[in-house]
Amino acid sequence: MILGNECTRSCGFCSVPRGRGEPLDPAEPENVARMAAGLNLGYVVITSVNRDEMADGGAGHWAATVRALRAALPQVRVEVLTPDFRGVVAALETVLEAGPHVFNHNMETVPRLYRHVRPQADYRQSLEVLTRAKRHSPQVLTKSGLMLGLGEDRAEVEQLLCDLREASCDVVTIGQYL
Repeated sequence: MILGNECTRSCGFCSVPRGRGEPLDPAEPENVARMAAGLNLGYVVITSVNRDEMADGGAGHWAATVRALRAALPQVRVEVLTPDFRGVVAALETVLEAGPHVFNHNMETVPRLYRHVRPQADYRQSLEVLTRAKRHSPQVLTKSGLMLGLGEDRAEVEQLLCDLREASCDVVTIGQYL
């Protein structure tokens, strides 16, 4: 997880502390790459807290981390599990232009439960993030995940899966937070 230990949002399923966001560690991208290289990893998933207080939502730091990983481990496959960057297209493009192999943005739940589960996010905006990612970088796999057991019904899950297909999402994971 990059971009610090405090999240500017307060999603109902997450236990990351909420805060205003601490200063970024400029050495973090290189440190992540050094640790991944030391472990000789073949696949790395990067995720982060939300940094809504930053103009680019931390996208520049994301891109630097992807580039550092690819430089340190040329064979590594990199998956980014990003926030929605408040729908800012330039931030999304910054991350994609760094060259991840997989772009992941989790929907988390069905529209009816968004206000409770993801109070500072928007269902349609998250779908648009996935659509724009695929349109910008068609060679990159797009991925999303959702949690079950929050009160959704089968028809709502099926509609979410249809919405993800419409957004050109290539891979979907389904799980639970216990």
